Amino acid sequence: MRPRRGPARTGADRDAPTLEACAAIGAAADRLTCYDKLAGRAPAPAAPVAQQPFGGEAATADPAPSLLSQSGGQLPPAAAPASSSSLLAKFWELDPADKRGVFNFVGYHPNYVLPVHVTSRINRSPQSPTQAAVTAPDDRREEAKFQLSLRTKFLQDVGFPGGDLWGAFTLQTMWQVYNHADSRPFRNTDYQPELIYVVPTAPQFRALPLGWQWRFTQLGLAHQSNGQSDPLSRSWNRVYLGAGFERGNWTFTTKLNKRLREREETDNNPDLIDYRGKAEFNLGWASGVHTASLLHRSTLRGGNRGSTSLEWTYPVVRDQPNGLRWYVQLFSGYGETLSDYNFRQTSLGAGVSFLQF
Repeated sequence: MRPRRGPARTGADRDAPTLEACAAIGAAADRLTCYDKLAGRAPAPAAPVAQQPFGGEAATADPAPSLLSQSGGQLPPAAAPASSSSLLAKFWELDPADKRGVFNFVGYHPNYVLPVHVTSRINRSPQSPTQAAVTAPDDRREEAKFQLSLRTKFLQDVGFPGGDLWGAFTLQTMWQVYNHADSRPFRNTDYQPELIYVVPTAPQFRALPLGWQWRFTQLGLAHQSNGQSDPLSRSWNRVYLGAGFERGNWTFTTKLNKRLREREETDNNPDLIDYRGKAEFNLGWASGVHTASLLHRSTLRGGNRGSTSLEWTYPVVRDQPNGLRWYVQLFSGYGETLSDYNFRQTSLGAGVSFLQF
């Protein structure tokens, strides 16, 4: 008797996978597809792929709209410009990617608290050609020093291309905190408001020899005073023209000050720029977690007047470089304060800085 044959298999039956065949597939994605087909599950439709631009890579499909777009808002641009790697560009918001709008308060000059500030000699009788000496025999060489300096942008993209108008305020105080005999007085406090117009250098003019870049030009108007009454009052007004340059981890900024004239009867310190100087040169370095800066003020007339100061910082917590930082300051020359504008001294301070820009 001939064996009875079953029904003949169609082409579709021959193509149907078996459990053993699926298990033998090595690639996980292909094996899962085989199981889905065996179970009768329809494969998920493939996401549409955008046309590949000529010479470029395939573009991905648009992301799903956000809740913001569903409520009528606009989606952010698909490719926002990356923030500049330039330190000066970030500090002054020079490039379009660094612009942050107006009235955002940020740091300006270093903000610090120095519980220990020791000077080689203390000015116990501050005076000037128009102000009589005031004696302070109990002032000590050991004191504390702190500074608060803030700035904010008033106008953005005004005047020259990319130009911004900033306002700034700096307060610096010498505190005789270890002077128990005089009830720990504040020996001197200087106040300095400023208006600063900053213009970024156009890209075609930035390149300088030796790899340096000219990044910005600034025009400023500043007033500085110690808020005292006569005979301790000291003050001056000035306009300045400055510029900023950089090369890798190095920055260099310079300012040329022009003191505004005052009436002789109200000028508390007519010879101030003869001691403090009329030009400033600041060399900065930032590499890794360390930062350092060297500031020199010059009368541009030679001699030993003006001043030089060196600053160094390092984060208190290494993983938080923009937080609290150890701060050391060395100063030598004239004009550490307005009261000392014509008094030469060398001082060393140590403490912490905060509110990095």
